[in-house]
Amino acid sequence: MAISFSQDDIQFVLREKQRIRQWITRVVQDADKRVGEIAYVFCSDETLLRYNRQFLNHDTYTDIITFDYVSGDVVSGDIIISVDRVRDNAAQLGNPFIQELHRVLIHGVLHLLGQGDKSEMESQEMRAKEEAALSLYEEL
Repeated sequence: MAISFSQDDIQFVLREKQRIRQWITRVVQDADKRVGEIAYVFCSDETLLRYNRQFLNHDTYTDIITFDYVSGDVVSGDIIISVDRVRDNAAQLGNPFIQELHRVLIHGVLHLLGQGDKSEMESQEMRAKEEAALSLYEEL
């Protein structure tokens, strides 16, 4: 089991890494799954756009792309996050950056756990699960 954090083309320091690892592990275990290899990569808008074009044939900016390597009950994947986009989204929503970052961190994990967000119903379910996970983080 390993949850790792790195950066691609930016300088970014994630605080409370151990607490975040504990939180993610708890969310995965609460879904009756096990943590495998989950790698977070923090990058710029331009780098995430390049990934989006190359791997998903999408020519749009986004805050996160999740590559799912789940096998059975072992949750693994690469989660690429644009710090630029998270910062902009936080400002637009009037939320603190760290709150929006935590939402995006767990959003990727929820995708690995099978939660979609394409339909309106799925989006509502995703938001409810994000809120529950964010509350759990505050309890740790």
